[in-house]
Amino acid sequence: MSSIIPTPIARQPWSMLIPLILLTCFGSAVLYSAAGGNLSPFADTHLLRFAIFMVVALVISTFSRDFAKFAAYPAYVVILIMLVAVEAAGAIGGGSQRWLEVGPIRIQPSELMKPAVALALARFYDTLPTGMFSSWRALLPAGVIITMPVLLVLMQPDLGTALAILFSGAVVMFLAGLPMSWFLAAGAAAAVAVPLAYNFALKPYQQRRVTTFMDPESDPLGSGYHITQSKIAIGSGGFAGKGFNEGSQSHLQYLPEPHTDFVFATMAEEWGFLGGLFVLVAFGLILHWGLSVARNAQNRFDRLLAAGMVATMFFYIAINLMMVMGMAPVVGIPLPFMSHGGSSMMTNMMCLGALMMVYRWNTQGRGGGLVQS
Repeated sequence: MSSIIPTPIARQPWSMLIPLILLTCFGSAVLYSAAGGNLSPFADTHLLRFAIFMVVALVISTFSRDFAKFAAYPAYVVILIMLVAVEAAGAIGGGSQRWLEVGPIRIQPSELMKPAVALALARFYDTLPTGMFSSWRALLPAGVIITMPVLLVLMQPDLGTALAILFSGAVVMFLAGLPMSWFLAAGAAAAVAVPLAYNFALKPYQQRRVTTFMDPESDPLGSGYHITQSKIAIGSGGFAGKGFNEGSQSHLQYLPEPHTDFVFATMAEEWGFLGGLFVLVAFGLILHWGLSVARNAQNRFDRLLAAGMVATMFFYIAINLMMVMGMAPVVGIPLPFMSHGGSSMMTNMMCLGALMMVYRWNTQGRGGGLVQS
């Protein structure tokens, strides 16, 4: 078969690419239905964005280890400056100030910061001597790298993205080998800080999301409406669903945001348990491949970079699925490769591009130069 299939095609990680392509195409079918049986405005742009960012991911996969290390800190600083610019002159939408607009281009820097934090932390711990991993030198700089963007994102306000940055950063720190006692202490401090943050840091609408998550039926037509309708849509799908393009919750506009945050509920109503199982298996295969890339990494930098990218994608997937099923507060996190939205597609494809880059390093065993064949 190697003589039939060109080498550049044969060496691609098809165990990840096949479920990724199938999942994205399935997502476009769900978006087609969410638009009332039309390719526009969701399904066609979804596929176009996937194609564009797949090219971006393939370009990222060609970078060398030396270039990735060199770019880690400059990329982080540039995106941090962009976050500051959002606070000064960012575009406002939906009550939040999250975007920078330059002509027709609209970009959300907080999305770029998710992989950037993982890359910067991987670079930091790669250069830190092993003997310092139990000292403050392993904690303070990394804490600054995580805290600065988290605070800027919370000011937008965007709790979901701030938590995603915090989660991926914490995973990289944990896998770097910092003392377990530090994480236990951080967990205890978080338990004390949660009620304080709820009362003094969260906006009123964010507080309502937390209380609604605990008891959505207390206000089914108000703050609990999103979760209530999502549960109805998922439950009504049954085993095999109502049929493609036959979902009443989304078509009759009972289900809010059927093409973005609650796309899984839109899918489950029409495709039922079988559709949900397909989505979970596809995500499982993609994440399993990512973890295998991290396990097979040749050094600390590669391992931490790959693990940080997997953690970023996992947070997206886990929180969105828990959110639409009423197991987590509604925090506005889309479902990767299925929800309509350029920022989410960009972030997750960049994470996959970085994983494909480490995968190539693993298989080739070398990393010199900017781009390698």
